[in-house]
Amino acid sequence: METLKQNSNVLLFTLEYPPAIGGVANYYGNLVKYWPDGEIKVLTNKNLIKPHWLFGLWHLWRAIRKFDIKIVLVGQILPLGTVAWLLSRLPGVKFNYVVFLHGLDLTSALKVPRKKKLTGKILAGAQKIMAANSYTAKLAGEIVDKGKIVIVNPGISKNIGYWILNAKSLILKYKLEGKTILLQVGRLVKRKGYDKVLEALPKALKECPGFLYVIIGNGPVISNIQYLISKHNIQNNVLLITDADDSEVNSWYELCDIFIMPARNIDGDFEGFGIVYLEANAHGKPVIAGDSGGVRDAVIDGVNGLLVDPESVEEIAQAIIKLGKDENLRKKLGERGRERARQFNWQAQVEKVMKALKR
Repeated sequence: METLKQNSNVLLFTLEYPPAIGGVANYYGNLVKYWPDGEIKVLTNKNLIKPHWLFGLWHLWRAIRKFDIKIVLVGQILPLGTVAWLLSRLPGVKFNYVVFLHGLDLTSALKVPRKKKLTGKILAGAQKIMAANSYTAKLAGEIVDKGKIVIVNPGISKNIGYWILNAKSLILKYKLEGKTILLQVGRLVKRKGYDKVLEALPKALKECPGFLYVIIGNGPVISNIQYLISKHNIQNNVLLITDADDSEVNSWYELCDIFIMPARNIDGDFEGFGIVYLEANAHGKPVIAGDSGGVRDAVIDGVNGLLVDPESVEEIAQAIIKLGKDENLRKKLGERGRERARQFNWQAQVEKVMKALKR
C-alpha cells in the first residue's frame, strides 16, 4: 500500500471546486489552500465525464502518468469514484485512491440497488474514506470496514469574528434598537427549517415580543417563506434579505443575539455539518440547531447551543423563548461557542487528512 511521503504527488479529482459556490466546493478549495508541505494537484471540470465516463477515465489516467500521482483524492463517489476504481484495477496503473463523503452523495447512491452495489465496490477498493461528519461515517460503516473511515469535518477561516463591521449603519437602516435579533443564514431550501421557525415565532413573540427574525439568503422556498410571514401576520417581526454580501452577513452575525437553523433530514437530504453554526459561534453567539444529520459534530447541546427536534414547532419555540429570556445563558453558550469554533480551523482539518494517509 502506498503511503504519503513528503515528495509524493497527490491529486484532487473533483467536479466541485472554486469558483463554484457551495459547501462541497468550499471544502475542497480549503483542502488545497491549507495543504501543508508537499504537492497537490487538482483535476476538475464540470464536463469532465461528458459525454461519456470514458473521458473521465482518460483524463485521470493522463494526469497520473504525467505527474506520477501516487494518491488520488476522489471528491464524488459517483461518478468519479467509479472512474478511480476502474482505473486502479487496470494492469500497469499503480496508485491508491481516497474517497470523500459528505452526506447526500452517499444516501443518494444507496437508494438505487445498482448504485449501492457499485458504491460498496468503490469504498472497498479505497485506501481510506474521509467522511465530512459522524453521521455519514456511520452510514458508510454499515457497508465497509469502519477502520478505513476517518471523520474530517469542514473547517472555518480563522479570521471569522474579526471583520471590520458595519453594524451601526444596519442598526439605523433597519431600526434595530431594542430588538432581540434571531438570525438565520443560508440557502432557502426546505431542509433548513425556515418554515418551522416561522410557525414557532408567533408563540415565541407572546413571551418575547421584541424578537426580529432576520433571514439572509435566497432559494426555491422563498415564496413559501413569504406566504408563511403573511399567514401568521408577522410582517413586523421578520426581515428577509436576499442580496447581502459577506461583509453584511458578518455584521449580522455580530449584531444578532441568537443564531437558528433547525435543519432536518428530508428523504436522505440532510445537513452534513452546518458550518454556519460555528461561524455564529466564532462571533460569540449561541445557536439553536436541528438535531439531525451531521449537526451534532458542530453543536453540542448545552455547550455552544441548544439542539431541538427539527420537526417540533413546540421545541423550537421553547428554545427561542429560553434564550430570549436568559441573557446570561446566551453569553455563556456564546463564549463556549467561540472557544469551540477555534478548534475547527482548516489547518487542523487538513492535518487529519495527512495523518490518515500516512497510516
